[in-house]
Amino acid sequence: MMQERHILGISGGRDSAALAVYMRQHRPQLDIEYFFTDTGKELPEVYTFLDRLEGFLGKPIKRLNPDRDFDFWLDEYGNFLPSPRTRWCTRQLKLRPLEHWIRPALEAGTTIHSYVAIRADEPSREGYQATHENMLVHLPLREAGIDRAGVIELLEQADVGEPEYYSWRSRSGCTFCFFQQKIEWVRLADRHPEEFEKAIAYEKTALEGGSPFTWSQGESLTELVQPKRVEAIELDYKRRLERLRKRRPRNPLAAGIDETIDEVYGIDEAAGGCVICHK
Repeated sequence: MMQERHILGISGGRDSAALAVYMRQHRPQLDIEYFFTDTGKELPEVYTFLDRLEGFLGKPIKRLNPDRDFDFWLDEYGNFLPSPRTRWCTRQLKLRPLEHWIRPALEAGTTIHSYVAIRADEPSREGYQATHENMLVHLPLREAGIDRAGVIELLEQADVGEPEYYSWRSRSGCTFCFFQQKIEWVRLADRHPEEFEKAIAYEKTALEGGSPFTWSQGESLTELVQPKRVEAIELDYKRRLERLRKRRPRNPLAAGIDETIDEVYGIDEAAGGCVICHK
Protein backbone atom coordinates (compact mmCIF):
# COMPACT_ATOMS: atom_id res chain seq x y z
CA MET A 1 0.00 0.00 0.00
CA MET A 2 1.34 3.44 -0.92
CA GLN A 3 2.47 5.42 2.12
CA GLU A 4 1.86 9.12 2.56
CA ARG A 5 3.31 11.81 4.81
CA HIS A 6 2.20 15.38 5.39
CA ILE A 7 4.77 18.04 6.30
CA LEU A 8 4.53 21.76 7.06
CA GLY A 9 7.56 24.00 7.51
CA ILE A 10 7.43 26.61 10.26
CA SER A 11 9.77 29.56 9.63
CA GLY A 12 9.09 31.51 12.80
CA GLY A 13 7.07 34.01 10.76
CA ARG A 14 3.36 34.79 10.86
CA ASP A 15 2.28 33.15 7.59
CA SER A 16 3.55 29.63 8.24
CA ALA A 17 2.23 29.81 11.81
CA ALA A 18 -1.18 30.85 10.51
CA LEU A 19 -1.09 27.97 8.02
CA ALA A 20 -0.36 25.54 10.86
CA VAL A 21 -3.32 26.97 12.79
CA TYR A 22 -5.54 26.73 9.71
CA MET A 23 -4.60 23.11 9.01
CA ARG A 24 -5.24 22.06 12.62
CA GLN A 25 -8.65 23.72 12.52
CA HIS A 26 -9.79 22.65 9.05
CA ARG A 27 -7.95 19.38 8.39
CA PRO A 28 -7.50 17.81 11.83
CA GLN A 29 -7.63 14.32 10.32
CA LEU A 30 -4.19 14.80 8.77
CA ASP A 31 -1.19 13.67 10.81
CA ILE A 32 0.95 16.66 9.90
CA GLU A 33 4.65 16.72 10.77
CA TYR A 34 5.67 20.28 11.62
CA PHE A 35 9.33 21.17 11.22
CA PHE A 36 11.65 24.12 11.71
CA THR A 37 15.06 24.30 10.04
CA ASP A 38 17.23 25.81 12.73
CA THR A 39 20.38 27.57 11.53
CA GLY A 40 21.49 28.28 15.09
CA LYS A 41 21.52 31.99 14.24
CA GLU A 42 17.83 32.75 14.74
CA LEU A 43 16.36 35.64 16.72
CA PRO A 44 15.61 34.75 20.36
CA GLU A 45 11.99 35.80 19.77
CA VAL A 46 11.64 33.04 17.18
CA TYR A 47 12.23 30.28 19.73
CA THR A 48 9.75 31.86 22.15
CA PHE A 49 7.13 31.97 19.41
CA LEU A 50 7.76 28.35 18.40
CA ASP A 51 7.14 27.24 21.98
CA ARG A 52 3.84 29.15 22.02
CA LEU A 53 2.76 27.67 18.70
CA GLU A 54 3.56 24.16 19.88
CA GLY A 55 1.15 24.71 22.77
CA PHE A 56 -1.68 25.41 20.33
CA LEU A 57 -0.81 22.57 17.95
CA GLY A 58 -0.56 20.07 20.77
CA LYS A 59 2.48 18.41 19.22
CA PRO A 60 6.16 19.24 18.86
CA ILE A 61 7.71 21.12 15.98
CA LYS A 62 10.67 19.02 14.83
CA ARG A 63 13.95 20.92 14.73
CA LEU A 64 16.07 20.17 11.68
CA ASN A 65 19.65 21.16 12.32
CA PRO A 66 22.27 21.46 9.57
CA ASP A 67 25.05 18.89 9.57
CA ARG A 68 27.52 21.74 9.12
CA ASP A 69 27.07 25.17 10.72
CA PHE A 70 27.26 28.73 9.37
CA ASP A 71 30.96 29.03 10.25
CA PHE A 72 31.80 25.94 8.20
CA TRP A 73 29.98 27.22 5.12
CA LEU A 74 31.39 30.74 5.47
CA ASP A 75 34.87 29.22 5.28
CA GLU A 76 33.78 26.89 2.46
CA TYR A 77 32.63 29.90 0.42
CA GLY A 78 35.91 31.73 0.90
CA ASN A 79 34.56 34.03 3.64
CA PHE A 80 32.10 35.58 1.18
CA LEU A 81 28.99 36.67 3.05
CA PRO A 82 25.67 35.43 1.67
CA SER A 83 23.77 38.03 -0.33
CA PRO A 84 20.57 38.32 -2.39
CA ARG A 85 22.59 37.14 -5.40
CA THR A 86 24.37 34.31 -3.56
CA ARG A 87 21.97 32.84 -1.01
CA TRP A 88 24.19 30.02 0.14
CA CYS A 89 22.80 30.31 3.68
CA THR A 90 19.31 29.33 2.49
CA ARG A 91 20.67 26.54 0.33
CA GLN A 92 23.01 25.01 2.91
CA LEU A 93 21.32 25.78 6.24
CA LYS A 94 17.62 25.60 5.30
CA LEU A 95 17.06 23.52 2.15
CA ARG A 96 19.85 20.98 2.67
CA PRO A 97 18.60 19.77 6.10
CA LEU A 98 15.03 19.51 4.76
CA GLU A 99 16.10 17.48 1.74
CA HIS A 100 18.23 15.17 3.91
CA TRP A 101 15.24 14.59 6.18
CA ILE A 102 12.71 13.64 3.50
CA ARG A 103 14.93 12.05 0.84
CA PRO A 104 14.88 8.47 2.29
CA ALA A 105 11.08 8.47 2.38
CA LEU A 106 10.78 9.85 -1.15
CA GLU A 107 13.21 7.29 -2.54
CA ALA A 108 11.30 4.53 -0.71
CA GLY A 109 8.18 5.49 -2.65
CA THR A 110 6.39 7.53 0.00
CA THR A 111 4.24 10.38 -1.28
CA ILE A 112 5.00 13.53 0.70
CA HIS A 113 2.47 16.34 0.80
CA SER A 114 4.16 19.65 1.60
CA TYR A 115 2.00 22.57 2.74
CA VAL A 116 3.46 26.01 2.01
CA ALA A 117 2.31 29.38 3.40
CA ILE A 118 1.69 31.45 0.25
CA ARG A 119 -1.20 33.86 0.79
CA ALA A 120 -4.03 34.76 -1.59
CA ASP A 121 -2.63 38.30 -1.94
CA GLU A 122 0.70 36.97 -3.25
CA PRO A 123 -0.28 35.89 -6.78
CA SER A 124 3.25 36.09 -8.17
CA ARG A 125 4.94 34.26 -5.34
CA GLU A 126 6.01 30.64 -5.57
CA GLY A 127 6.79 28.28 -2.74
CA TYR A 128 9.40 25.57 -2.36
CA GLN A 129 9.53 23.73 -5.66
CA ALA A 130 9.24 19.96 -5.51
CA THR A 131 12.42 18.26 -6.70
CA HIS A 132 11.03 14.72 -6.66
CA GLU A 133 8.03 13.17 -8.40
CA ASN A 134 6.71 11.83 -5.08
CA MET A 135 6.51 15.27 -3.50
CA LEU A 136 3.33 17.30 -3.88
CA VAL A 137 3.19 20.98 -2.88
CA HIS A 138 -0.07 22.51 -1.63
CA LEU A 139 -0.95 26.17 -0.97
CA PRO A 140 -3.97 26.07 1.40
CA LEU A 141 -3.95 29.79 2.31
CA ARG A 142 -4.10 30.83 -1.33
CA GLU A 143 -6.77 28.22 -2.08
CA ALA A 144 -8.89 29.48 0.84
CA GLY A 145 -8.52 33.13 -0.21
CA ILE A 146 -6.66 34.09 2.98
CA ASP A 147 -4.63 37.31 2.74
CA ARG A 148 -2.38 39.13 5.20
CA ALA A 149 -5.32 40.43 7.25
CA GLY A 150 -6.73 36.89 7.34
CA VAL A 151 -3.41 35.52 8.57
CA ILE A 152 -3.34 37.99 11.47
CA GLU A 153 -6.97 37.17 12.30
CA LEU A 154 -6.21 33.43 12.39
CA LEU A 155 -3.37 33.95 14.85
CA GLU A 156 -5.38 36.27 17.07
CA GLN A 157 -8.44 34.01 17.20
CA ALA A 158 -6.24 31.03 18.10
CA ASP A 159 -4.66 33.12 20.90
CA VAL A 160 -1.25 32.43 19.37
CA GLY A 161 -0.59 36.04 18.37
CA GLU A 162 2.36 37.19 16.33
CA PRO A 163 6.09 36.83 16.99
CA GLU A 164 7.32 39.72 19.15
CA TYR A 165 9.98 40.74 16.63
CA TYR A 166 7.28 42.13 14.32
CA SER A 167 7.24 45.20 16.56
CA TRP A 168 10.62 46.18 15.11
CA ARG A 169 11.40 43.91 12.18
CA SER A 170 9.57 42.78 9.05
CA ARG A 171 10.63 39.13 8.80
CA SER A 172 12.05 36.19 10.66
CA GLY A 173 15.24 34.40 9.75
CA CYS A 174 18.78 34.81 10.98
CA THR A 175 19.72 37.74 13.19
CA PHE A 176 21.98 39.01 10.40
CA CYS A 177 19.69 38.33 7.43
CA PHE A 178 20.97 40.40 4.51
CA PHE A 179 17.39 41.20 3.46
CA GLN A 180 17.05 43.51 6.45
CA GLN A 181 16.58 47.20 5.77
CA LYS A 182 18.97 49.64 7.42
CA ILE A 183 16.37 50.63 10.02
CA GLU A 184 16.18 46.96 11.03
CA TRP A 185 19.94 46.81 11.55
CA VAL A 186 19.66 49.89 13.76
CA ARG A 187 16.92 48.22 15.76
CA LEU A 188 18.86 44.97 16.03
CA ALA A 189 21.77 46.90 17.51
CA ASP A 190 19.38 48.44 20.04
CA ARG A 191 17.44 45.30 21.01
CA HIS A 192 20.10 42.60 20.65
CA PRO A 193 23.49 44.33 20.86
CA GLU A 194 25.33 41.06 21.43
CA GLU A 195 23.90 39.60 18.20
CA PHE A 196 24.75 42.80 16.35
CA GLU A 197 28.34 42.52 17.52
CA LYS A 198 28.48 38.95 16.20
CA ALA A 199 27.27 40.22 12.82
CA ILE A 200 30.03 42.86 12.85
CA ALA A 201 32.60 40.16 13.61
CA TYR A 202 31.43 38.04 10.66
CA GLU A 203 31.51 41.07 8.40
CA LYS A 204 35.06 42.00 9.41
CA THR A 205 36.24 38.44 8.79
CA ALA A 206 34.58 38.47 5.37
CA LEU A 207 36.01 41.85 4.35
CA GLU A 208 39.48 40.80 5.46
CA GLY A 209 39.06 37.67 3.35
CA GLY A 210 38.21 39.68 0.25
CA SER A 211 34.42 39.48 0.27
CA PRO A 212 32.84 42.21 -1.92
CA PHE A 213 29.71 42.19 0.23
CA THR A 214 28.76 43.80 3.52
CA TRP A 215 25.59 42.81 5.39
CA SER A 216 23.93 46.09 4.46
CA GLN A 217 24.42 47.35 0.93
CA GLY A 218 26.84 50.24 0.54
CA GLU A 219 28.23 50.43 4.07
CA SER A 220 29.62 48.30 6.86
CA LEU A 221 27.72 47.75 10.09
CA THR A 222 30.43 49.68 11.92
CA GLU A 223 29.65 52.71 9.74
CA LEU A 224 25.90 52.18 9.91
CA VAL A 225 25.78 52.25 13.71
CA GLN A 226 27.57 55.59 14.12
CA PRO A 227 25.30 58.07 15.99
CA LYS A 228 24.83 60.56 13.14
CA ARG A 229 24.17 57.74 10.66
CA VAL A 230 21.63 56.15 13.02
CA GLU A 231 19.86 59.49 13.36
CA ALA A 232 19.70 59.88 9.57
CA ILE A 233 18.35 56.35 9.07
CA GLU A 234 15.64 56.82 11.68
CA LEU A 235 14.63 60.19 10.23
CA ASP A 236 14.47 58.76 6.70
CA TYR A 237 12.27 55.90 7.89
CA LYS A 238 9.92 58.27 9.72
CA ARG A 239 9.51 60.44 6.63
CA ARG A 240 8.87 57.45 4.38
CA LEU A 241 6.27 56.10 6.80
CA GLU A 242 4.45 59.44 6.91
CA ARG A 243 4.39 59.65 3.10
CA LEU A 244 3.04 56.11 2.85
CA ARG A 245 0.23 56.80 5.29
CA LYS A 246 -0.77 60.02 3.50
CA ARG A 247 -1.07 58.45 0.06
CA ARG A 248 -2.67 55.18 1.18
CA PRO A 249 -6.48 55.16 0.88
CA ARG A 250 -8.28 54.50 4.12
CA ASN A 251 -9.54 50.92 4.45
CA PRO A 252 -11.75 50.17 7.47
CA LEU A 253 -11.15 46.44 6.99
CA ALA A 254 -7.40 46.95 7.46
CA ALA A 255 -7.74 48.84 10.74
CA GLY A 256 -5.15 47.77 13.27
CA ILE A 257 -2.79 46.30 10.68
CA ASP A 258 0.49 48.17 10.75
CA GLU A 259 2.53 48.98 7.67
CA THR A 260 5.42 46.63 7.03
CA ILE A 261 8.96 47.90 6.66
CA ASP A 262 9.00 46.55 3.10
CA GLU A 263 5.94 48.66 2.31
CA VAL A 264 7.57 51.75 3.76
CA TYR A 265 10.55 51.29 1.46
CA GLY A 266 8.42 50.32 -1.53
CA ILE A 267 9.77 46.78 -1.75
CA ASP A 268 7.71 43.93 -3.14
CA GLU A 269 7.51 41.34 -0.39
CA ALA A 270 7.75 38.54 -2.95
CA ALA A 271 11.11 39.91 -4.13
CA GLY A 272 12.65 40.15 -0.69
CA GLY A 273 13.39 37.18 1.49
CA CYS A 274 13.18 33.45 0.99
CA VAL A 275 9.90 31.62 1.59
CA ILE A 276 11.47 28.87 3.68
CA CYS A 277 13.28 31.43 5.86
CA HIS A 278 10.69 34.00 6.77
CA LYS A 279 7.16 32.98 5.80
